[in-house]
Amino acid sequence: MAIFTSSTKDIPEAAAVPRHVAIIMDGNGRWAKKRFLPRFAGHRRGVETVRDTVKYCLEHGIEYLTLFAFSSENWRRPEEEVTLLMQLFVRALQKEVTRLDRNGVRLKIVGDLSRFDPELQSLIHASEQKTASNEKLTLTVAANYGGRWDILQAVNRMAIENPDKQGEWSEADLANYLAMNYAPEPDLFIRTGGEERVSNFLLWQLAYAEFYFTDTLWPEFDTAAFGAAIASYQHRERRFGRTSEQLIGNPPAVVPDEITPDSADSIRLMDVKINA
Repeated sequence: MAIFTSSTKDIPEAAAVPRHVAIIMDGNGRWAKKRFLPRFAGHRRGVETVRDTVKYCLEHGIEYLTLFAFSSENWRRPEEEVTLLMQLFVRALQKEVTRLDRNGVRLKIVGDLSRFDPELQSLIHASEQKTASNEKLTLTVAANYGGRWDILQAVNRMAIENPDKQGEWSEADLANYLAMNYAPEPDLFIRTGGEERVSNFLLWQLAYAEFYFTDTLWPEFDTAAFGAAIASYQHRERRFGRTSEQLIGNPPAVVPDEITPDSADSIRLMDVKINA
């Protein structure tokens, strides 16, 4: 059975602080270009933002953070950039895993890892093993990941392992085979860099997530910008198919005093709520 509640089958608890935040870290290349630097400099600076984002989650009680680092479509980028990204991935793992472990962070890497070279695959496995028992925060890095790949691989594995249930498979059956079956569905989805699309990221899991788009480039997504995203989330009405009137007897949790929406004034939000 699935470990976590499905937003389309049950009504998840809508807490003041999102339990799970998923982020597309967009804008590294443009950040570098604005400074007449090579694109790789932006990616390197983006790693520092990841470090600050993890710290923010630990300080504010966010239990799951999922970051889209490299999509299955990113192989289409120039070969030199892809090679440098792979090298940065290796160095980041080597440098950051001890720090993550010391702070109680469990690291998970999801995606089709078969395309990575054996050294990187081995490093990923060792990093996951080293942090496996940590419980303060689960940091998931999606690498060579695609939402359609995730659903297809889940369907194929489910069909092979449960042939007797053909034609009667349930949502809960499939959920067990998704790459992130160890995590609840994201409450809040953030994309930096000004683009407003999900880019084949967590297509199944984002069914009832709150979307937040900002022009802020990822290397500039500091704690104030993250706080603005959380403040926006805290002022959403999470209905999960119900009406506003049905929520009157079950009001949302009170917004904590220390997080305010003041810093959100310069942020561009979606005009349409997705949970209508």
